[in-house]
Amino acid sequence: MGGETHRRLASTLPKLSAGPVGAPIQNIYRDRLRQFTSGGQYEKQNLQSVMYEGRATGEDNVKLSVYSVPDLARPPFKDAVSHEFKPTKVGESFGPSWSTHWFKVQLRVPSDLKDKEHLEFHWDANNEGLIWTESGEPLQGLTGGGERVEWVLPKSYRDGKEHTFYIEMACNGMFGNPTGGDSIQPPDPNKYFQLHTADIVAVNVEARALYIDFWLIGDAAREFPGDSYQSHEALQLGNAIIDTFIAGHGSQESVIEGRKIARKYIGDHVDSSKVYDSDDQPIVYAIGHCHIDTCWLWPWAETKRKVARSWANQCDLMDRYPEHRFTCSQAQQYKWLEQLYPPLYDRVKANVKKGTFQPIGGSWVEHDTNMPSGESLVRQFLYGQRFFESHFGDRCTTFWLPDTFGYSSQLPQLCRLAGMSRFFTQKLSWNNINNFPHTTFNWVSLDGSQVICHMAPAETYTADAHFGDVRRSVTQHKSMDQDATSLLVFGKGDGGGGPTAEHLEKLRRCRGISDQVGLLPRVKMGDSVDDFFERLEKKAEEGTKFVTWYGELYFELHRGTYTTQANNKRNNRRSEIMLHDLEYLATLASIKDGAKGQSSYKYPKKEIDDMWEKVLLCQFHDCLPGSSIEMCYDDSSELYAEVFTTGEKLLEDVLSALGFSKKDSRDENLAAINTLPWSRQEIVKIPSWVNTTAEYAVVNATANGIAEVEPLRHASIRSKASVKEIDQGVFELENNDYKLQVEEGCITSLFDLKLGREIIPKGSKANQFVIFDDKPLYWQAWDVEVFHLESRQELRGGKTEIVESGPHKVSVVTTTKISERSWVKTTISLAASTYSQASAIEMESEVEWREDMKFLKVEFPVDIRNTEASYETQYGMVKRPTHYNTTWDMAKFEVCCHKWADLSEHSYGVSILNDSKYGFATCGNLMRLSLLRAPKAPDAHADMGRHHIRYAIFPHVGPVDARTVRAAFNFNNPMKVHSHPSPSETSSLLKAVTLEGSSTLILDTIKRGEDDVDVSRGELPKRSGKSIIVRIYESLGGKNRGTIETTLPVKKVYQCNLLEDDGEELRIEDGKVKIELRPFEVATYRLQL
Repeated sequence: MGGETHRRLASTLPKLSAGPVGAPIQNIYRDRLRQFTSGGQYEKQNLQSVMYEGRATGEDNVKLSVYSVPDLARPPFKDAVSHEFKPTKVGESFGPSWSTHWFKVQLRVPSDLKDKEHLEFHWDANNEGLIWTESGEPLQGLTGGGERVEWVLPKSYRDGKEHTFYIEMACNGMFGNPTGGDSIQPPDPNKYFQLHTADIVAVNVEARALYIDFWLIGDAAREFPGDSYQSHEALQLGNAIIDTFIAGHGSQESVIEGRKIARKYIGDHVDSSKVYDSDDQPIVYAIGHCHIDTCWLWPWAETKRKVARSWANQCDLMDRYPEHRFTCSQAQQYKWLEQLYPPLYDRVKANVKKGTFQPIGGSWVEHDTNMPSGESLVRQFLYGQRFFESHFGDRCTTFWLPDTFGYSSQLPQLCRLAGMSRFFTQKLSWNNINNFPHTTFNWVSLDGSQVICHMAPAETYTADAHFGDVRRSVTQHKSMDQDATSLLVFGKGDGGGGPTAEHLEKLRRCRGISDQVGLLPRVKMGDSVDDFFERLEKKAEEGTKFVTWYGELYFELHRGTYTTQANNKRNNRRSEIMLHDLEYLATLASIKDGAKGQSSYKYPKKEIDDMWEKVLLCQFHDCLPGSSIEMCYDDSSELYAEVFTTGEKLLEDVLSALGFSKKDSRDENLAAINTLPWSRQEIVKIPSWVNTTAEYAVVNATANGIAEVEPLRHASIRSKASVKEIDQGVFELENNDYKLQVEEGCITSLFDLKLGREIIPKGSKANQFVIFDDKPLYWQAWDVEVFHLESRQELRGGKTEIVESGPHKVSVVTTTKISERSWVKTTISLAASTYSQASAIEMESEVEWREDMKFLKVEFPVDIRNTEASYETQYGMVKRPTHYNTTWDMAKFEVCCHKWADLSEHSYGVSILNDSKYGFATCGNLMRLSLLRAPKAPDAHADMGRHHIRYAIFPHVGPVDARTVRAAFNFNNPMKVHSHPSPSETSSLLKAVTLEGSSTLILDTIKRGEDDVDVSRGELPKRSGKSIIVRIYESLGGKNRGTIETTLPVKKVYQCNLLEDDGEELRIEDGKVKIELRPFEVATYRLQL
């Protein structure tokens, strides 16, 4: 015990030092890694030098001929290949911008390459293209500029014979044709592209694989924490690979040995999808995606080709990578593919059936959510979901909107009503003032409806599948306490393209690193977005309490999009109103002979669908907001013109079917149509075709019906409006409600006669035009920055003149000089007050706008105090601060509103109404309506030219209520005078469906059922009989009751969702259906005849 001795083995450590050995200098050896794969001075000695085993070019191997399409046309395949092709060669240039050139490629693989392991055809002209088979099938898109320039040659091409295919060249890059290299600058119309590569290439497969291996190991060395084992090991192995390659003189054996070294870090399974087969739990779920802006820096016609190029690529990758799952939204793009590229659409549809190509989103396009009306948002979902269901057998359960500029407060409710409980985005990561605090959360609508929302923590929807993207999916995750999982959405986007083989290879290695050495979050391929959300919903079901966010997801950037491209926004508002009226009238005309009888009038479903699809397309999130190039607005103007032409024809047809005419000019047969669900009394101008001495008429309208039109002659005056010049240049306008003074175009006093209250603070001026310097940090068409407010300049009006002196309406007009090139001519009008509704002070401005980077607004200081202002939004209103207490408050220095904005105290308030504007601000007691901007990128001529703008001041006793809501609807829906020989019968028909009860309930839409047997276009199963869809919402935020009353032979009434699926059956008794809506609820009912 303790006394034994043990003989120790002799040490193997040499007794004498062989020489000094220094510790590696980490940063030098880390920087050395880049030498191995970079271009430049070492590329002939590093891995780049062995990437290819051979190359063949020239006419003996690649014979080229071209058909250059004239007039910037984009002909289909059969047309293009029917033309004469002329010889061409590498080195020649093709253009100009937006032109198309079809190349016939006759290719023969030389004998010295035919036995190589992997052959590709490389084509690069720095522009986009699409490869077609000789028989006319699109195969694969080409991006150019070194991106996606390769096409894997079929094995059959190795037979030594000549093989023919075609390449359709588009003379634009992925991001259009910007001037000077800055992608958002207006396009250069004269850009030419040189074809510099058209080669057959034998690829060294092992060298290409080592390139990816080494890339990810190098990223690990650089991006893992410097004190981690994983970082040190990556650095050691990376340098070992370089040393091996040098020692082997770049031989194939050294490449293979380098891959063996790499496997110590990335594992043994990265060359196949088996890398994902381990049982270790992933937390990052990667999904391929291709965001294609339906228009932006290119026109719609080019988007159609981008869809084909991008989706062909994905079908090809799915054949080569079993784990690849690709998701894409926008029903419009699928429809274009079906119409223009039937063989490719069939490939997509086959992959949808396999589950590898995954439609998502449930909407017609990835639309703006700030400015479309509530009904437009409904139709985005209705048309989108019906397309996906009719073409692929399923509806979408996830609303997918990664790139839109803010998210309005009623979206969660509408999503749930459209069958979607999930929402994906990431755009709020762009906020430039406050960081949004959540990644995964429940987003709650105004009415209390919720969806589970996930914002990719990698903060992109176009990830390049880098090591860092995977790592950031955890390090930037803000909801780890509730759930650590995240989506990684990868693939080239905005201009299309989608995932590449390189992306998929990198993700395999990221997974290999996680399983082999750890520390990197484990990524998984092969699941769907729905799989991801199902797991979140399961956790919620099992008790996880996800944090909540109530109300709008306000985007703290791109606030200028509420104003840019004003005429485009005006067309949107006009088209929405036209469709509302058309559907209401056509619905009742189509059922006027009863439920079973065949009406002589057929509901124009196809034409209405076409109109809606065009309007929905124009609501794309770069079109309606005003952030596209000029060509896009030429396109949208053309589409809107088609909508208005079709709409006017359909309205003429339905009015004729209802007995209206413009041929009877006698004033005793005049009638007007009230398409709104409440009674109205207004003074309107009599059309010139009416034979009468009266200029104006008073219209007394019941809800949803024909109104009496009483021409106003002096003898029939019941109330008056007057105007007089009370001092030099000072004019006083007065009716029974208000007295206002106008000086130099500004309202210096607005006095409520009934309350004895002055509305304009002393020394202030309403209707004051102001102009601001408007130079945002970068995104011109998109942004207006907070500092622009510091450049405010008042515009002084010129001489004011009386243009209408009453007694039915009075008006004064003032021209205000903006600059040497711009002016605004504004008419301020006051009509004689009517007995049933309050007056508004109306302004109509004609603007000649020729400014550079300026912002025109009009101000209304009011003697009202409140820390919050109210703004109309879709199906409700939202309150926002009028102060700058916090950065969250200050960030809302410019906000979106629809037809009205309001600042009220308990006892009094003022609403500002508009007919086509969306930008607004309330700072303290100063209300400011945004009118026009003048950005120069990406459209150099945005908003230049003539504009017509209407807005009004609507004071009211008490806080904001239904009077403001109705006044704004009335202002946007002026009644039009027609002629009708016997209006009583038609009037009862137009009142066949009405709403009684609380004034906060709005009957917003009356239309036919989508699948009624006499209406259906056959895309989904038909429903027997006729039905009417009625959509009602609660507008002001309180639980309220009402009654749907109908004179029609209604058999059953169902509350349904937006997709018109029947829900609860409601009791109908004596033609009445009692309803109750919670605050801000949107409710849809189907009346079955």
